[in-house]
Amino acid sequence: MKLGYLRVSKGDSQTPELQRQGLDRAGVERFFEDRAGGGRWDRPGLQKMLDQLRTGDVVMVWKLDRLSRSLPDMLRIVSRIKEAGAGFSSLTESIDTTTPAGEMFFHVCTIFADYERKLIVERTKAGLDAARAEGRVGGRRPKLNPQQRRKIAEDVVSGRSTAAEAARLWKVSPPTITRIVAEHPGLREHGA
Repeated sequence: MKLGYLRVSKGDSQTPELQRQGLDRAGVERFFEDRAGGGRWDRPGLQKMLDQLRTGDVVMVWKLDRLSRSLPDMLRIVSRIKEAGAGFSSLTESIDTTTPAGEMFFHVCTIFADYERKLIVERTKAGLDAARAEGRVGGRRPKLNPQQRRKIAEDVVSGRSTAAEAARLWKVSPPTITRIVAEHPGLREHGA
């Protein structure tokens, strides 16, 4: 079965009619539609279509950017389509993964997406290293200083305070108290 996916941006005045006409001419039998940005993964029409795919189906879009605006997301979606045993086709770009040439195109796209991801990781790491070398550290400042953290750990380990009481007193979450106590293993061994 040929399944058509239509998407227009939320709040946009455009309608999916041009897409629908093109897909209709291509023989699409069933349509799934979303009015949402192309960067969102949780689009209900897309998810419904992916959940209903069967072996031999072909997902068709009028144009690649209707499926996703991000190459890594697009490749993830096409991967889900392939896992279901279905094919993918984009009318405007004449891409069809049910053909050897279309399959090759997506393998090449996967390589470029992986390369792009590695470059981003590399640049991010270089930026963080440069900031550390200048004495800047990312993230927000710790809410509790080392002396306060030790006091909390001593109080909880000795039984003067429960973790829940310490969390309320110091205005932090109970998991934060658990981490603080775990940072001070010597207190447990010596009984605070």
